[in-house]
Amino acid sequence: MINFKQLAEQYKNELFENVIPFWLEYSQDLECGGYFTCLERDGKVFDTDKFVWLQGREVWMFSMLYNKVEKNEKWLDCAVQGGEFLKKYGHDGHYNWYFSLDRKGNPLVEPYNIFSYTFATMAFGQLSLATGNQEYADIAKRTFEIILSKVDNPKGKWNKIHPGTRELKNFALPMILCNLALEIEHLLDHNYLRNAIDVCIHEVMDVFCRPELGDLIIENVALDGSLSDTFDGRLVNPGHSIEAMWFIMDLGQRLNKPELIMKAKNIALKMIEYGWDEKYGGIFYYKDRLGYPTQQLEWDQKLWWVHIEALISMLKGYELTGDKKCLDWFCKVHSYVWSNFKDSSYPEWFGYLNRSGEVLLPLKGGKWKGCFHVPRGLYQCWQILERL
Repeated sequence: MINFKQLAEQYKNELFENVIPFWLEYSQDLECGGYFTCLERDGKVFDTDKFVWLQGREVWMFSMLYNKVEKNEKWLDCAVQGGEFLKKYGHDGHYNWYFSLDRKGNPLVEPYNIFSYTFATMAFGQLSLATGNQEYADIAKRTFEIILSKVDNPKGKWNKIHPGTRELKNFALPMILCNLALEIEHLLDHNYLRNAIDVCIHEVMDVFCRPELGDLIIENVALDGSLSDTFDGRLVNPGHSIEAMWFIMDLGQRLNKPELIMKAKNIALKMIEYGWDEKYGGIFYYKDRLGYPTQQLEWDQKLWWVHIEALISMLKGYELTGDKKCLDWFCKVHSYVWSNFKDSSYPEWFGYLNRSGEVLLPLKGGKWKGCFHVPRGLYQCWQILERL
């Protein structure tokens, strides 16, 4: 018999006694503003470059906790100082958000990455709620409008693909917009919001989810929606798909569409079964839908975010539909995660394991891992487990 109360305590304690204090103590750059994300196992800074999407994620995280858990002034101070750094240095003056900055905020990499924009939107949306500051709300709205204008060519003039030969669209943007729309719901006109949500759901569930492949979700399709028999066109990222399905479940709840929730739950189950490594346990990072070798050499690594998103999706699927298969998968992933990703000697979790589950990189943060998936996952699981 599963003890939901005990599990809820486990996730809550890990969040507030371990993970959040780690980021509060080690990531804040109180001299130059913003956050360090390149942190060694013990929290020591090993690189001072600042990645705009991770800056936005941390602003969002501390704002969200302030808004939804308790009015902790340390959390708000942390969020505001990061938000001010982003507002001042993160964009070119027209809310085109750079990818990375040096420690002092000088731009290093141009605004080619749409996720700098999406996480700036999330950050300033939550920060506006936490502070009541209209300027933050305006930044979130303006950036969201820019994202929607870039949907057809997210990288803009920095797109390295030669036009007209093999143009593909990618799953990541419509997937993230499913979550982003609800994040800034308080800032958007109802009809505008509903239209954006409908488009996102259609893209995720009708374009990238392929019934002819048994409801497998693929990462890239041709502009006309057809399959592409190429490296990119065959690529499957199980973690992305599983994460997207809890976004869709949230939208199903918001729109009161139980059939959408059920479909998302079924796809999440399909993707976790498809991605699971029967030999060593854990979920593969990438697979090829036809079984060919992938171009990603890290295809068989086990990544923190993939497994944490699976925990959320399986718990949410169980809560909303009662499907026992979701609970069984949650228990399986929970066991793997707490045995392999949790560091028993220092706070925060490892991010990168090899296929057999050994720690590949001992870092706690870097260019891609910041204050986001671990704390958001712990928060989401704690909340669901408390309701259960």
